[in-house]
Amino acid sequence: MARAARTYGARALYVITPLEDQQSLVKTLVSHWTIGSGAVYNPKRCQALEMVCIQDTLEKAREDIDLRGEGYPRTVVTSARDHSGVISISRFRKLLETGTPYLLVFGTAWGLSQGCMDEADHILEPILGNTEYNHLSVRSATSIILDRLLGRPSLE
Repeated sequence: MARAARTYGARALYVITPLEDQQSLVKTLVSHWTIGSGAVYNPKRCQALEMVCIQDTLEKAREDIDLRGEGYPRTVVTSARDHSGVISISRFRKLLETGTPYLLVFGTAWGLSQGCMDEADHILEPILGNTEYNHLSVRSATSIILDRLLGRPSLE
């Protein structure tokens, strides 16, 4: 996800978990690629993983964005399920063009909690394929959404 975020110009990638063992694991993996032997082996991956910020809560991530001088962000959450009142990718792209900071939130496993969904400023439309099967990995969904939001137009 960090490589996709870096490719499309995101300012940071927040890994949010209250679990200390997961935070420790993320720190170990990130440090391997940013200050360990991985940084020498693959400097491009280092550039991407330097963007990773670990926070306990979504609120702390929002506060961190504000402290970086970008302003307090509005929150857009993603879901593979259909929800009423979703915004389209094209509408979100227009919102991004206003310069208002946004925190785009992806969930893993069974998705984001209902509380997180309810507190969001917007819910982004789901990615839909051409079959009933809809179980993308969060890494794939992130790449697709970032490309649709921030990617260069087709050459056609």
